[in-house]
Amino acid sequence: MKLFRVPFFLLLILAFWATFPDCLSAQQRRSLFSAKLFSVADYSQQILPDFYNASTVTKYHPRLNETIEYTVVKKPIAGGVKEVIPAKFQGKYQKWKAELLSTEFGRRQWENYSNNKQFILTITISGKEGHGAGTGKYQWDETGELVGATITLGSKLDKGLPNAIYFPVMNSLSSEEPKYRISKNLLAAAKFAHEFGHVNQTAKMNSNLFQLQNKLMPVYNEILLKNGYNINDQNLIEITKQMGGTPVEIWENREYWGETNAMLYLIDRINKENFYCSVFNKIKRNISLYAKDYEERFEQIEDTKKLVSECR
Repeated sequence: MKLFRVPFFLLLILAFWATFPDCLSAQQRRSLFSAKLFSVADYSQQILPDFYNASTVTKYHPRLNETIEYTVVKKPIAGGVKEVIPAKFQGKYQKWKAELLSTEFGRRQWENYSNNKQFILTITISGKEGHGAGTGKYQWDETGELVGATITLGSKLDKGLPNAIYFPVMNSLSSEEPKYRISKNLLAAAKFAHEFGHVNQTAKMNSNLFQLQNKLMPVYNEILLKNGYNINDQNLIEITKQMGGTPVEIWENREYWGETNAMLYLIDRINKENFYCSVFNKIKRNISLYAKDYEERFEQIEDTKKLVSECR
């Protein structure tokens, strides 16, 4: 897709600011405007409708307005990792898994779940996910402890890059870069690590808040779609207070936790490769441009300071 020339692009920025002068916070403006950059063909339409309805926004996870399933169950006593892989995908899956487990970080992540008999982590592959993946079907026990989750990998996980805005780490693995080429299996393993990050972070969340967010986000979205995308609607303001943020803010917060996990995997996996600094300098640029509010989250990762000094 060709980019607009700067003058026209600046006009679009001014038009956006004029349309939403005071109703959006700085964080919301950054989120919505940045997302819209990846739907240039639809720029004549409103920002919010496109963000909620266009699959071009993420090109990785399902659309924002899709519901994440969860249930309350009894704590399992024979848990671990349950791999439900169709026969036709077994070959590529084993390569992706081997790439993930080639690192100490990946092995630790895997063992955390394979050795936990009170948690069932199901891993499967679906053609519907395409180049992306998704984590859901969360299960909590009666005490509010997360005891189950399902990671669904796309059958084409080893192809396609998510956009840089919400996926600054995975986006850095561009095989088109002239300085280096990333193997397909490495790309798939980084996406795999991203999904483990979702499970890890959800396990740390308050189950009541997580379930409340997933209950109210569809309600918020339905009201938003019916009221002409008026986020100043009093009902939406009240729902935002209950959830601790808008659906966009909640969604991006979860994605950046997934990305920190992908970054930990890459630090371990490619620290001896000649393209090490090329990848991490791109990650740094992506975070600086699109995830400034979350920069501290990435800087707190062990070895990040060493990385910065090595890759100047």
